[in-house]
Amino acid sequence: MDNLFAAVDDYFIEKLVENDPIFDQILVNNQKHQLPPHDVSPSQGKFLYLLAKIKGAKRILEIGTLGGYSTLWFAKALDHDGKVVSLEFDKKHAEVAKENLALAGVADKATILIGAASDSLEKMVTSPEPAFDLIFIDADKENNSVYLKYALQLACPGTIIIGDNVVRDGAVIDPNSADGRVIGVRSFVDDLSDCPTLTSTAIETVGVKGYDGFTISIVEK
Repeated sequence: MDNLFAAVDDYFIEKLVENDPIFDQILVNNQKHQLPPHDVSPSQGKFLYLLAKIKGAKRILEIGTLGGYSTLWFAKALDHDGKVVSLEFDKKHAEVAKENLALAGVADKATILIGAASDSLEKMVTSPEPAFDLIFIDADKENNSVYLKYALQLACPGTIIIGDNVVRDGAVIDPNSADGRVIGVRSFVDDLSDCPTLTSTAIETVGVKGYDGFTISIVEK
């Protein structure tokens, strides 16, 4: 069945995702620098791009950069005066991402902050910068609830908050899991459920990245 899911995903990618060689170059560069292959798929990247376009986002926050593959999708969705701020713990990953974004010609739209995301977020909540229109949480799942707490402080009514990798091959429904990533996702989902200012749902995905999914929330007030 996994082969079928991947084949169907490949079909939609071929038909609906424009063939921009820069995305392939980024993946090749990531592999050259031995970054883990945890990037979103092309169809998932296009989905994030469309959400940003539909929202008319001007400011996007990404928690977890890796090699900048999803960062580029967000940057492409922005007008010339838009900005994506991406947080990356690993200095090597951040340097590769900066190289990739410069290669793609979008370095002026993207700022990468290096260090623990919670530290960067703590500084951001005390800054006078405007709220973000879209926030993508895609870092260490153990800290998803922490990131959501900060995301709510950096949001405004209408902000879209997306959580990635929440299905984890179905492991999310196991209340006895000892996997810290699963525990983190379950805590995150509980927080989404309990938050009175968020309206949320989840979308399961299958394809070249296996069986996983997103949560999508909107800040109501």
